[in-house]
Amino acid sequence: MTDIQRQRLAELPSVTRRGFFDQVSQGTMGAALTYLLSRDLYGDSRLPAAEPAPAEPDGARQVYDLKPRQSHFEPEAKSVIHLFMNGGPSHMDLFDPKPMLNQHHGRPYLDQLTASEIQGLEEAGALLGSSFQFAPHGESGVWLSEALPHLAKRVDDIAFIRSMFTSSPSHERALYKIHSGRILPGLPTLGSWITYGLGSENQNLPAYVVLDDPLGLPVNGVKNWQAGYLPPLYQGTRLRSTGTPILNLHPEVEDPPEIARLAGNLLSRLDRIHKRKRPRQPQLDARIASYELAARMQLAATDALDLSQETKQTLEMYGVGNKPKYTGRLHPMDGPDSYARRCIMARRLVERGVQFVQIFVNSQIWDMHSHLENEIRAACDKTDKPVAALLKDLKQRGLLDSTLVIWGGEFGRLPISEYQNGNRAAGRDHNPHAFTSWMSGGGVKGGTVYGATDDFGYRAVENRVSVADFHATILHLLGLHHDELFFERNGLNDKLTFTNEARVVKEILA
Repeated sequence: MTDIQRQRLAELPSVTRRGFFDQVSQGTMGAALTYLLSRDLYGDSRLPAAEPAPAEPDGARQVYDLKPRQSHFEPEAKSVIHLFMNGGPSHMDLFDPKPMLNQHHGRPYLDQLTASEIQGLEEAGALLGSSFQFAPHGESGVWLSEALPHLAKRVDDIAFIRSMFTSSPSHERALYKIHSGRILPGLPTLGSWITYGLGSENQNLPAYVVLDDPLGLPVNGVKNWQAGYLPPLYQGTRLRSTGTPILNLHPEVEDPPEIARLAGNLLSRLDRIHKRKRPRQPQLDARIASYELAARMQLAATDALDLSQETKQTLEMYGVGNKPKYTGRLHPMDGPDSYARRCIMARRLVERGVQFVQIFVNSQIWDMHSHLENEIRAACDKTDKPVAALLKDLKQRGLLDSTLVIWGGEFGRLPISEYQNGNRAAGRDHNPHAFTSWMSGGGVKGGTVYGATDDFGYRAVENRVSVADFHATILHLLGLHHDELFFERNGLNDKLTFTNEARVVKEILA
């Protein structure tokens, strides 16, 4: 040993027995950490001591995603815009003229109802005629209320169903029914069934988008667009119509593109390994898919909802910036501006391949138990111009033929008056026995009126259309058969139409 080697050896720190074992333990932990990270990053196959991942038999795992899927037959419509008018619009004041009701205004009516029908109406008043004038419009001559002057110009593109009926006078139950086919909570809604059946053409945006009103959620809240027992991947995604579409979509500090790409790849690899070890977990699948979609949406969502790209003429046609002409006494009304913006957003979303877009109005603006005339004018002021502009805009862009537009609420209103506290202006109570909905575009025969109610608008009596029929018709226009679109649950093939007899209303199809 040379003198230099002896000097260097002397300079080395002395290692005690305790220090030796401390260093050995740290090395052992490092080896263990390396082993665990290697398993997470590269999977078990890279390590000889790793246990192999459990094998699954062929077909044991159903893959749930939003990739485009083949319809049962050639569809007429590729997408849906559902204009849901929560609260129960009054059909005899909007779409279903009743001269006999006006002639018998003020006469008693309860004596013509059964005992079960009278329950809850004991203090109701007499027959209440409409305050609105009706007139024929368009080449088809469809009669429409003066409360809808803008929609009157589009009647030749619309099929009106005047004979809808449902099974409950309660908002909560009727909302469950119109959205999910039954009066029970916790079931998949129409939009969820459609995205489950068809997927989406655009993988950078949600397949099912909800544009709810900034002024408030409807009755039942987010349950109106839930996935129920379907994988949560198919529930509606709320996009804000004011401000940032989705909160926290963009990071506070942007990483360089290459770093962001590498981080995304690493996260995706870890997700796949995590999911592989936890098979048959739809909640986990949906959460991972949602994170991946959020990353892709950073540019797509902002662009889709950016109204600054629209022309001034288009914004004016929809009513963006318009102030309210009428103010509702019982419900907050803000004029057409908010609803107009969301109608334009809906058009921009279906242009980009979104499958199902749903627009709600705040609270229950159509729930008119008093001050009927004023409330109807305010609700129509908010929605009429934007809805008519949406139909016109879709048509002139060549999108109406492939987009099914649906308008309607959960039930209608009664032909008799209702008074609050005995001295307030008259309104109408809930009526599950008759209401009007309409469809346009996407294979629908415009200028059509189907079905009829009795002389007072109380019951649907001619060509009655149930909620199940309504759903079956919507699915049919999208190329889906209501009996063949099902989800295996508890040994049964559960469906949107459940076990109800349902028929496609072919009379309104082009």
